[in-house]
Order: sequence, then structure tokens, then C-alpha cells
Amino acid sequence: MFRRIGNVVVRHPVWTIVAWLIAAVAIVATAPSLPSNSDESSFLPKSYESIKAAELQEKAFPSAFTPSAIALYQRTDGGRLTAADRKDVARITSELGGEHIDQVQKVVPGQPSKDGKYAMTLVQMDSKNAGQPKQVDAAKELRKDVKDLAKGTHLDVKLGGSAAQALDQEDSSKRGQALIGIGTFVIILVTLLIIFRAPILAVLPLLLIGLVSAIANGLIAYATKLFDLQANSSISSILIVVLFGVGTDYFLFLMFRYRERLRAGDEPKQAMVNAVDRVGEAIASAAGAVIIAFLALVLSTLGFLKQMGPALAIAVGATLIAGLTLIPAVVSLIGPKVFWPSKSWQKEPENARFAALGRGVQRRPALTAVLSGLVLVVLSLGTLGFNATFDLASGSMPKTKESMVVQDEMQQAYSAGAAAPTDVYLSSTDGKPLDRAAFGAYAQKLGAVEGVANARMAQVNKAGTTADFTVTLKYEASTDKAIDAVGQVRDVAHSAAPDGTEALVGGMSSIFKDIDSAVTHDYRTVFPVAALLIMVILGLLLRSVVAPWYLIASVGLGFGATLGATVWIFQKGQGHSGLMFMLPVIMYLFVVAIGTDYNILMIARLREEAREGREPREAAGMALRHAGPTVAAAGFILAATFATMMLAGNALLTEMGFAVSFGIAVAAFVMAMFFTPSLTALIGHAAWWPGHGDQAKPTASGAGTGPSDASGGDGRDSVTHDPAGRRG
Repeated sequence: MFRRIGNVVVRHPVWTIVAWLIAAVAIVATAPSLPSNSDESSFLPKSYESIKAAELQEKAFPSAFTPSAIALYQRTDGGRLTAADRKDVARITSELGGEHIDQVQKVVPGQPSKDGKYAMTLVQMDSKNAGQPKQVDAAKELRKDVKDLAKGTHLDVKLGGSAAQALDQEDSSKRGQALIGIGTFVIILVTLLIIFRAPILAVLPLLLIGLVSAIANGLIAYATKLFDLQANSSISSILIVVLFGVGTDYFLFLMFRYRERLRAGDEPKQAMVNAVDRVGEAIASAAGAVIIAFLALVLSTLGFLKQMGPALAIAVGATLIAGLTLIPAVVSLIGPKVFWPSKSWQKEPENARFAALGRGVQRRPALTAVLSGLVLVVLSLGTLGFNATFDLASGSMPKTKESMVVQDEMQQAYSAGAAAPTDVYLSSTDGKPLDRAAFGAYAQKLGAVEGVANARMAQVNKAGTTADFTVTLKYEASTDKAIDAVGQVRDVAHSAAPDGTEALVGGMSSIFKDIDSAVTHDYRTVFPVAALLIMVILGLLLRSVVAPWYLIASVGLGFGATLGATVWIFQKGQGHSGLMFMLPVIMYLFVVAIGTDYNILMIARLREEAREGREPREAAGMALRHAGPTVAAAGFILAATFATMMLAGNALLTEMGFAVSFGIAVAAFVMAMFFTPSLTALIGHAAWWPGHGDQAKPTASGAGTGPSDASGGDGRDSVTHDPAGRRG
């Protein structure tokens, strides 16, 4: 199949390129805009209690006041507010309400702080558009207007709240994407220049993957609209590194093989056909493992991850098709001039370092397996200290952003939970009015829960069938203590509900509590499904039942080592209270999927060496000698590309960038180079049971009859340098 693809593309390169350009123009011109949603509650399905509580609030209290933005005032000298200052606050609040800003429904004064140094203006917006671009625009206008109204006073005013956080998050995301994009381009350009010493080859993948990126983003926008998926600004940053990182990997695999066939004496166009034929299966299998791992996120209960899975799968799918069609078409048009001005492509490098590593694995496979496995196990011990945090807002932007400063100052000036109180909704189950005489005792029981600052009955709906009890926690809504406290509030709210009533607990802490439960569900569902599907791909590729088990086990060890190292760096080293809650899910999928890629590349080369008649240990040594440089180059570029996410300046992308880049480095430089080949050498022929994947096959005649080198090779010419006398 891959030879047929190569033949068609190389025979009709111009038409192939034109087809891609037409597709790009059509998709980019007609694709809908990709919306962004930062409303945490929208990530959860309707079956969770916090979402049921939000729906009940909309029905029972449609005009209930829930601030989307908070203007926080303090004197410029930090002193107590004077009578004149309070008058200024009242004036600003009144005039702000008279602005009639889109999305703004109410503007009311808030409570002053107990120390008299702070005052608030509370702004309610349309809850149906929470986190949407309309409210981001409204927050931008609010922030400008409130600062303009405070000019000429002794007041310093800042805008916080969920709408302002969405605005700051969007701004931070744009800056982060720019830094990530620049960093990604520089890393790929410099690394390819060092490897090939050819400017055309260094620039070419950036141009081609840029075209693929435009198409992928358009397809993702279509899928998001078609399937009504949630979108998040962090996805764009991840897409950049996935497209350029994975795309460069596939480009490298193809170009190494193309160079090898040229060295073997193939005519340039035939060399590209042979390269696609030989490396196509490995690229397709590697991409298939990544796509399946990403699609497993569809099983997640979180809208954010449901969107991320298909989006990343579409991106990798587009990159795979480009790797088998667009890249071969362009390179076949250019021919060997693509390597200009370097002459090194014409001769075989010695690769003495990888040859020495290969001999080490061949002589001492048991020692290599134990040492590399021990490194993974020791790093994995860090997972025992893992703790999750749920503050998406502060995790997705620097603490210096205005909305984050407001959040921190409100925690100091008011009760830490005042900015996001918990609501307990007590409803009649038979439609009869509630017994108001029981409200006092019920509120008292809620207020007695450990971690609750106060609880009071706030309002009753017109029918008298639902009462809203406002519970203020002692802790900020996203902290572990707040989440534990709201769990106890739920227990008391349910058990203490009078006969004929039921209670639902809502608010941000309740949402985070449900997100915690959802993530736990995802760990138990997404992880094993992704692993099982990847094992199926490995089994089909290798025609083996044994190999997929130890390959996926080694990748699992790599995941544990990555998570453990991330815990030690950020929790133990930098004193973070925990890691972002979705990090293990994302890290698992990236590390498992991409880690499997490098295992596929190495094990496929090992199989080719075995088919040449070598015994398991010798085959493992030769596989590392020949495929090692490819895995090293690809692993370095991909790890460095993901590391650019650390430039974004927020906790979420910093943690994600470190974790994924470290995991890829472990996958390439520990698992694929040492752990996997040494284990395969130790297991021997049994690794290929019940098939006979390592048995020698008759060599076909004609061009391209050497080992298929599904790993993409490292550019070695096995014709002139193989002591076993293999043919090119």
C-alpha cells in the first residue's frame, strides 16, 4: 500500500501539491471561528450535583444575583477609606450601572471589608454566556470604564471575578502562544541545520507543517461546531507543539530513509518511492497509536478533555497524511538539491557512539534492562506525593494579572470564600411550600460544619418551594480544604434536609468537587482503554502477543517516572500545593502515545535486523546502532518543542511543558534506546510469539531490497558497511 502511495505522489508531485493548496484555501476560507470557553461548570455533564444545582438556581431564582465581575477599591496610600472615598465608590457604582454595557444586567454596591480598607462594586452578567467572548469584551470595557471613573480620586480600583479572569486568561494565552510559536520555530530550525547542514531542509518542514496547521485548525473548528464540543484557549498552544513536533518527527523519519536510499545508489525519484514504502508502515503505526490515545479522551467526562482529544487526533491525522503525500511530493521535486550545500549526505557516517552503545546492549542486556528499569522505578516513587489542584484561572495565567491580584487581595480582606460562596438549595419534593420555621435550625447545622465561616438563609422563590442558603467557606474555592469542606457541607445538607425536601449544593467549590470525581472516573476509564487500543496496534504491527505487553508496560513505567519527576520538581522543589488536576490524563496520553512511537521505531528496526539472520542480542545491538541517531534526533526535537510551553508564563502550561518534554526524553533516551531493546534481547525469539516476525525472509530483487528499516533508519548505508553482506 505504501509503495503505491509513494508511486502516485512521486509521479504526480505538482498535482499533489496543488491539491493540498486548494484544500488549504477552501478549508481556511470557510471554517467557522473557534470559540473559547473558560467556564469551569461547562466542562461537566448534567448528571453532577453542582450542575443540577445551577439548573435549579436558574429555574427557582432567575433573577438571582451572582457577580461575574468585582471592582475592588482601596486608597492609593493603603489607608482606611474615608467618607469622601465611600461617596466616590457609590458614585462610580451608580455611573457604571448607567453605562448600559452589553451583557451587564446589574451593578450594585458590595460590602466593605472589616478593616475598612476595601470596598466593592458587584457586576452581574448574563449567566448563559459565562466564559464566552461576549463577556470577555464586556469585562474589557468594564475595566476601562471603572478606571476612567476613578480618575481624580484617591482610589485605586482593579477588576476581578470570573469575567475579568477570562479576559486576562485570553490575553495571557495570546502572549504564551506567540512565545511558544517562536520558540518552536527556532528549535526546529537550529536542530535541523545542525543535523543536515542544509538550509532548505531546515526551513522546508516549517513551511509544510505551517500549511498543515492551517488545514488542521480549520478542520478542528468544523468538528467543534458539528459535534458541539467545548473549546479552551490552552488547546491552541498545545496544537502548535503537537503539529510542529510530531510533524518534524515524521519529516525526519522520511528524510533519513530517503538519504539512505540515495547512498545505496537509487535514482532520486525511486529513492523517495522506496523511502515511503519502507518508512510508511512505521509512521502510520506511530500516528495510529497517537490518534487512538487522543481519541480515548472522548470517554472523558470533562468537556475540556472531550474537545482536546478529537482536536489533537485531527491534527495528527492531517500530519500523517502530509508525511505520506505532501512531504514526499515536495522533496521529490527538489531532489538531492534539498541537501545543498552539504556533501555529507553522499557518504556514510561512522556513528561510533551509537555503535558502542549497541555493543553494550548486545553484551550486557540484563544489566542494561536492570539499570534503565531502576531509573524509571526510582523516579516513579515521586507519584506517591501527587496532589491535584483545581484553580484553572490562576493556573492558566501569571499571578501578576489584575484579576489574580484581586483574588489574592479579597482573600486577605474578606473571608477567603467570600468571592465564590457555596449555595445550598433546599426544595420541596411534593410541590408544597417549605416550612419556614425549620430554616433557622437547618442554617445552623450548615454553619456548624468544619471549614464554614457562616451560613444564612438568603432567599425563597415566589412559590415558596425552594430556599437558597448561602454558605461562606473559610477557604478559597479551589483549595483542597474548600473542596473537603464542601464535601462535608453536602453530607450535612442531604442528611439534615427536613422530610419532604431534598438539597442540592452548588457554587465553585461544589463544581471543583465534581471535577475531582470526574477526573478519578477518567483515570479508571481513559487510561486502560487507551493502553488496550495501543496494544492492539502493536500486536497488528508486530504480529505478536508477547511484545505488546512488555512494550506498554515499559511505557507505563515511563509515565510513572514522568509524573514522579514532575511532583518532585514542582511540589517538592518549588513548593506548589499540587499539580493541575488534568495533568496526569494529558501526560499519560502524550507520554504513552509518543513513547510508543519510539518503541515502534526501535522494535521495527530490531525486527529487520533479526530478519537478516541475526540472533536476538546481536539484532538489538545493531538496531540501536542504526536507529539510535534517528530516535535521538526526533526525541530531542519533540522534547525541546514541548518544552517551549514553559515560556507561556502560567502554571498549567509550565507544568505540562516540563512533564511532556521530560516524558518524551525518557521515552526516547531510556525506554527506546535501552530498556526495550535489552528486554527484547533477553526474551529472545519468544518476544515474537505466536508469529514469526523475526525470522529471515527471502530478499526480493530490484531497487530497495535492503532491510525495510521501518524505524526510518539513521541514514546508514547497509550495503557498503554491513559485515553480514546485506544488500542495499
